[in-house]
Amino acid sequence: MDLVSPSPTQPLQPARPSPWAALNVKSVALALALGVAVAAALNPIFITPFPVLLGRTVFLALALLLVYVVAGWLFERLLPARVPRWLRQTLQAVAVAVAAPLAAFGSSLVAAGGDLAMFLDHSGRMLGFLWIASVGLILGLVLTTGALLRERESQEHAQALQFALERSTLERQVLDARLNLLQAQIEPHFLFNTLANVQALVENNSPRAAPVLASLIAYLRAAMPQLHGGGQTLGNEAALVQAYLALMQMRMPDRLQVRVSLPEALALRRFPPMALLTLVENAVRHGIDPAEDGGHIEVGARAEPGGGLRLWVADTGVGLSPHTAPGTGLANLRDRLAAFYGGAAALELHEVQPQGLRAEIVLPPEAAATP
Repeated sequence: MDLVSPSPTQPLQPARPSPWAALNVKSVALALALGVAVAAALNPIFITPFPVLLGRTVFLALALLLVYVVAGWLFERLLPARVPRWLRQTLQAVAVAVAAPLAAFGSSLVAAGGDLAMFLDHSGRMLGFLWIASVGLILGLVLTTGALLRERESQEHAQALQFALERSTLERQVLDARLNLLQAQIEPHFLFNTLANVQALVENNSPRAAPVLASLIAYLRAAMPQLHGGGQTLGNEAALVQAYLALMQMRMPDRLQVRVSLPEALALRRFPPMALLTLVENAVRHGIDPAEDGGHIEVGARAEPGGGLRLWVADTGVGLSPHTAPGTGLANLRDRLAAFYGGAAALELHEVQPQGLRAEIVLPPEAAATP
């Protein structure tokens, strides 16, 4: 199965969240809560009415949060990319520390009605400004620390998603390489076996040589989409199986009878290339060929409840032998099914009475197939 492999994985770069990500509902809510808490703590020592004091502290908290965000945005745009992240964050904290007394002064001046002279001459207002400025520094530190922690969590989450994407890409590349290797082992096996049969007929001057060659051409036409990765449907697999069985009937017309029953409604169902053909070829080679009188091969499929699929190849050949070692064809088929369906598929072998073998492939719902 020639799957398109993903492009080579690029080295991951830790994702930098936007500086504006710090300006979110949680940050604003935290700033408001701190503003209310500071106003409540300072209210016993202030003669200023509580609503005015609350307005000043809330304004201070929101102003510091905005300064943190704007400073982060400016440093992200103006500073070179080689500047370490910790230095950018330190500069943000310095900007907040500088903005704290300025914002406190602005709120105090507004509370004084904008009269700078009255503000400077009033010792109580100056003392209040110093209290607000001091608390603003502490408040700025708390807000900055909280924003940095949330930014770090956001960055770690984004990085974890990137690592998960890279791991998924690498796993897909390993899967593609594994499937390509398995198919490289299987396709020559089928082709050379068939060519050997044709060669034997030609060397024996058999009159069936020309019809067999025509069947070989039909087989190769059916196999070409599979070889190029374009035949991953049950309909294409059915065409390949029928062409192969027609070729085998040409080779032993008196010893092989076949019956293929694959519903057209399942033709578009995704299916691992050459999975069913492996069972058919195994039935011919290990079941019918060794049998003195040949036998019959039946190929069928049906939908299972829940969206699954069951396919079978039953033959009346020699059946299972306790002394026969498992073939590489079936081992490779189990590996391909496991790779294609992630272990949700099964290959079952059952003896048929009085003799013969029934091989079944049980597939999960179509959505479980590897895309």
